[in-house]
Amino acid sequence: MADDAIMQPTRDPRATLPDLIEVLLNKGVYLNLDLIISVADIPLIGVNLRATIAGIETMLEYGMMRQWDKETREWVQRSVHAHLPLADGEEILAKMAGGHYQDNFYRTWRPGSAYLTSQRLIIHRRDPAETLWQATLSSIESITALREPSIGGEERTRIFVRLDDGSESKLSALEPERLITLVQEQRGAALETSSDRLSDPAQPLRRGRMWYLETLSTGGTWRGGEASLTGEELVWKSPMDSRALVRVPVGQLQNLRWEHQDNPTDAPRILVFDTDDSTVRLAADDIGDWHDELEQWHTAGQHTAQQHTARQHTAGQPIPAHGKNDGGEP
Repeated sequence: MADDAIMQPTRDPRATLPDLIEVLLNKGVYLNLDLIISVADIPLIGVNLRATIAGIETMLEYGMMRQWDKETREWVQRSVHAHLPLADGEEILAKMAGGHYQDNFYRTWRPGSAYLTSQRLIIHRRDPAETLWQATLSSIESITALREPSIGGEERTRIFVRLDDGSESKLSALEPERLITLVQEQRGAALETSSDRLSDPAQPLRRGRMWYLETLSTGGTWRGGEASLTGEELVWKSPMDSRALVRVPVGQLQNLRWEHQDNPTDAPRILVFDTDDSTVRLAADDIGDWHDELEQWHTAGQHTAQQHTARQHTAGQPIPAHGKNDGGEP
């Protein structure tokens, strides 16, 4: 009777469907079943069942379905290789929707797919087949996340990549943080991953759409363009110009302030500051964020300059003669 009681099915009211799925995926279930179906005490059908149910990772961990996994991976490699040429021994580690920001005469996002292989980071479009951007992992000097507003005004996380030849590119990905982490893991310790905002002077602290009030003989004219703030300078450039109209080093920004003035944005105020030889007026939809960023940038730049001046002053002090103190006494 005791054995019969043990074999009776039980039901735990606390168990839920997610609990069952978690057990199936992480631990797995092994079924060893002998079933006989009888009609009027006459056995008609026999079932002998041996089955293992688990998540694919668990199955592979225990040495099952490895041949299927190998064949599936080879099939994926062949299907991708048909439109994305891969080098010998190059394997695809991750794939997701992505894009590349074309920054030349025409500024636009070009959508495609982001591929991380064992050798390269690639943005590729399948139809028509075209590699929009690519770089070998060994040439990537830094890769960081960059928050910026999209055309619709929503905050998006982009991927900012700088190569060892000094070129810079902006990419998008469905999972940008995951892609950055995977690239960093592939590059290892050789990849620069510093999070210090001013440790890399060329790294953009902020980028975005901004209007600049250009002073002409006939009056002022608002011009649209893009502003970029790095650890060294603030730059504003119109897409119609070959060079930047505003380039302000960190040490030249003076008297940062607000002014109420009509401008092309919905903000009632504009940002104004002086330089060594001019006054600059800027407007943006997120002008408050730009103001805070510039204040922090200017303060950090002043602190760095003070440290540099202190070091120069210390280096220029005369060294007391041996055996005498500052008062000149022996």
